[in-house]
Amino acid sequence: MKKVKFLTISIFAIALFASCSDDDVPEPVNEEEVITTLTVTLDSGSGSVVMQYQDLDGDGPDAGTVTVSGPLSANTSYDGSIVLLNETEDPAENVTEEIEEEDLDHQFFYTVGSGLDVTTEYTSFDSAGNELGLTFELNTAGASSGGLTFTLRHEPNKPNTGLADAGGETDIEVTFSVAVVD
Repeated sequence: MKKVKFLTISIFAIALFASCSDDDVPEPVNEEEVITTLTVTLDSGSGSVVMQYQDLDGDGPDAGTVTVSGPLSANTSYDGSIVLLNETEDPAENVTEEIEEEDLDHQFFYTVGSGLDVTTEYTSFDSAGNELGLTFELNTAGASSGGLTFTLRHEPNKPNTGLADAGGETDIEVTFSVAVVD
C-alpha cells in the first residue's frame, strides 16, 4: 500500500513539474497610454492656432474641455504638431515620447468633417516608413467651418488606407470645431 501511495505521489509530482515549462510564459502586456491632454499646434509662420483637449481626471466623472485659440486663415498652409501628456502624474509625463519610441504600434488619423474645406498630409513616419502623424501639414482653402477629428490608434494595421481599415484600439479621439476665415 505504501508503494502505491508513493508511486501515485511521484507520478503527480512529475506531471506537475512537466507541465511547468518556459514555453508557456505569456508575452508582457503593453498597456495603452493614459492621455489626459492633447494639444495640436498649427503654425503658419506668421501666426499660430492652438487646439487643446484636457481631461485631468481621465476616466473620472468630469467631462474634458475642448478649446481652440482662434480661427484659421483661408488659403494658408500650417505646420501641425501634436503633444500628448499624462497629467495624472507629477510632473506630467510626456506621452508623445512613448508614442515616438513605440512608433510601429501607433498612428494618428485626421478626419475632416463635412463643411470644413481643409486638407491634411502626414509629415512624420514610423521606423518602417509608414505614416505616424505626430506632425502634419494642414492646408486651408476658402472660408468654411466644421469638425476636425484627431484619432490615435494603438496597434493599427500598417500600412493602411485610413481609419476605416486601420483596426487597433483607440487611445484618444477628439473633435475640434474649426473655422476658416478670409
